[in-house]
Amino acid sequence: MDNLMIPITKPWIGEEEILAATKVLQSGWISQGPCVTKFEQAFADYVGGKHACAVSSCTTALYLALVAIGVKPGDEVITVSHSFIATANSIRYCGATPVFVDICPETFNIDPALIESAISERTKAILCVHQLGMPCDLPRILDIASRYGLPVIEDAACAIGSEIRIRDSWERIGKPHGDIACFSFHPRKVISTGEGGMLTTNNADWDHRFRLLRQHCMSVPDTTRHNSSEVIVEAYPDLGFNFRMTDVQAAIGCEQLRRLPKIINKRRELASRYRSLLSQIPGMGLPAEPDWARSTWQSFCVRLPQESNQRQVMQLMLDASVATRRGVMCSHREAAYPPGSWSCNGKSKHCDCPGGSCQRLRQSEESQDTSIILPLFPGMSFEQQDRVAQALRDALHA
Repeated sequence: MDNLMIPITKPWIGEEEILAATKVLQSGWISQGPCVTKFEQAFADYVGGKHACAVSSCTTALYLALVAIGVKPGDEVITVSHSFIATANSIRYCGATPVFVDICPETFNIDPALIESAISERTKAILCVHQLGMPCDLPRILDIASRYGLPVIEDAACAIGSEIRIRDSWERIGKPHGDIACFSFHPRKVISTGEGGMLTTNNADWDHRFRLLRQHCMSVPDTTRHNSSEVIVEAYPDLGFNFRMTDVQAAIGCEQLRRLPKIINKRRELASRYRSLLSQIPGMGLPAEPDWARSTWQSFCVRLPQESNQRQVMQLMLDASVATRRGVMCSHREAAYPPGSWSCNGKSKHCDCPGGSCQRLRQSEESQDTSIILPLFPGMSFEQQDRVAQALRDALHA
């Protein structure tokens, strides 16, 4: 038996990606250039959106999305604490306050029933998350947003290839169904360019704004200057950033996008098999996929039986050469989020819950404390998956 460490994930990188990157390196144009444009068009075509803008990360994508819709200091943005910290950070970068709403325990996604009570006169937007690749309940969220005139930004970092049923049609996350969707190409995500992100929108003005902001608000892109037969001197009319993606990354991204259907099929096969392998463990909570959603299963997160010691289970599995991760973090529990930097009710910047935990975010905290993420990646063998399942059983019975 192969006793090498089973990682939590492993990107599927092959000769095609290596050759594509090599070709860019040989071309002499390795910064943002023609390959980025090609990747953007391919991505927009894949998700069914009108515009796609490549950037340096999903974090910068989220920040640019918030800037584009006009989020400013003093504003509030409704989101979840139960997400990677970048979600909340992007709001605070704008000087705004994240208003945290609890999750549905079955899907780890924002609970739409709690959104309306969090809306205040300072609410500027709703930032929802498709957590772990599972689509959140967009129709209900969009209905609330429409009634209050609020834009919706989708944190789709994990959801490349995920689908949602809108009326009687299956549509890909990122079309977008809200106003802007943001994706990640980090190595733990479904496809990877090492680092990198993408914004999709159907709003041409916002797309134009993204492109200016990502490149220091340079009035004329360097690609245009490079191809011009006349001298062009650019201007910088506004304060911008260096949030560019390189052509090396984009070339890899184009090849990863071609692999995506096979990657998703394999992930779904492994997720289904995990269900069979783990369904007989007493008290084990398996993730739910609503009949209106199709997940990419970017991660397979399980709830441990009651009385299990999360850290002990993870350590015993690590001792058995199986990597795991704790359940999705809660930003409000981190030192970077002291009282006054966030809200849980849309009416005050201070949580008034006693005892050091937030009663309004009880499901979020419980999910973090009682869940673990199991290895899942397209190159994973059934033998490796059997080892993971056995290591989990052994850890629970230790």
